[in-house]
Amino acid sequence: MGEQSTNELLGEAQRCDDVVNFGFVIDNRKCIGCHACTVACKSEHDVPIGVNRTHVKYIEKGTYPDVTREFSVHRCNHCEDSPCTTICPTTALFTREDGIVDFDDDRCIGCKSCMQACPYDALYIDPNKGTAAKCNYCAHRIENSYEPSCVVVCPVEAIISGDLDDPNSSISNYISEHEVTVRKPESGAKPNVFYVETSEDILDPHATERSGEYLWTDQAAGVGHFAKYADSRLGASDTNSMIVQLALEKKARAANPRDRAIIRDVMERLDEQAERPKRSYDQPSKGILWGWEVSAYIVTKAIASGAYLVAMLAMFAGLIEMTDELWWQLIICCTVFLGITGFLLIKDLDRPERFLYVLLRPNWDSWLVKGAYILGAFGAVLACSGVVIFFDLDRIYLDYLAIAGIPLATLTGIYTAWLFGQASGRNWSKDRYLTLKMLIEMVILGVASLVFLISSELIYWAIAGVLIILVCRHAHNTVIQPQLETLHLSLIHI
Repeated sequence: MGEQSTNELLGEAQRCDDVVNFGFVIDNRKCIGCHACTVACKSEHDVPIGVNRTHVKYIEKGTYPDVTREFSVHRCNHCEDSPCTTICPTTALFTREDGIVDFDDDRCIGCKSCMQACPYDALYIDPNKGTAAKCNYCAHRIENSYEPSCVVVCPVEAIISGDLDDPNSSISNYISEHEVTVRKPESGAKPNVFYVETSEDILDPHATERSGEYLWTDQAAGVGHFAKYADSRLGASDTNSMIVQLALEKKARAANPRDRAIIRDVMERLDEQAERPKRSYDQPSKGILWGWEVSAYIVTKAIASGAYLVAMLAMFAGLIEMTDELWWQLIICCTVFLGITGFLLIKDLDRPERFLYVLLRPNWDSWLVKGAYILGAFGAVLACSGVVIFFDLDRIYLDYLAIAGIPLATLTGIYTAWLFGQASGRNWSKDRYLTLKMLIEMVILGVASLVFLISSELIYWAIAGVLIILVCRHAHNTVIQPQLETLHLSLIHI
């Protein structure tokens, strides 16, 4: 098969009049869970320990002695409408003319947006480079008329590669002869990895329960993006596990009748759950990719934009008089919090020294890029307003700046909702009211901030402080909670 497929790929590469569209078929009937594909991939691309471009997931069903195990190869799906390439701010991820979704780690800033957008959790942060990586279909081998390394080493020929658009290719014939399945078709990504005779249990994490803490269950212990926390988090995990184990052993030895009854009830529940499929080996979870920096940045930019928006609307409505002193207080407040916003955005990057790539190598489909320019434009309005006050220019210029600043401030506060909407691998994309929520948060924080600037009453300060705390908590939950929810990978038969 290898020689035949190589010739086939060579012929595909030489065709000038046809469009090549590479994809995979994974025949789960044949897969034996040997991990040869994983090892070959790691060797071919020098993938660091703890992360994988391709991996074999397996689950267990039944109770002893009637136990079965199922295997399935998971990796990047090289989607036709790949959400990772859309959200990537620097075009580090891109789709080649042959359908391969490839990446350029020299352009990656480590923002982790692609990982949030991928419906299949196929990307990871290289712990050595701080850049995103994934399966790239062994593009360097394809260009030299070789098959991907995983295809070559598979001992049972469970992985088939080739041109999906060529009706005479072996992969097209294989798909036409078998009922195939794709992962999460409702995402609209149009994946190009197809599965033969698979089950929802093997492809849907919601259908299987994790059997416990072990090497491949949690990447947050220090792999990839979290490598810098490895020692502290892994140490704490081991200590806790040891304490729990010792406590259970002691309890079991000295159990009274009531405790034994409780233990019996627990064992009965475990027996009831024994028939459910259990994940025995899987790609480690990426954990929380956007942490406190992102939730804090949502708050800081909402304060900066909200204070300006509320003040300008109140000024035009005749509710407050914008004295020079109040103007300075407003400009300084907004500028400080906008500066903190920029600092937090850069701090969250795994390659912060490359943050200018967002401006110099922009992907205009990404709201991360659009947001950066919006922040810059709003900052320019604040700077120009300061110039008008400092040089005591005609105050009409402040009105003109406000006319431009009001929409820019509004966009500053809410554009993150559209960025989250591009993260189709998380539930943010399903929240139809996220923009409205962020707008409300911005207004609340704007009113609270303005209270601190124009009022000296402690009661008003207390109310404003409570509002800020509540909004901060809500913003934190907005960012963190969807990342704690398991990606739902559903199936469709075609």
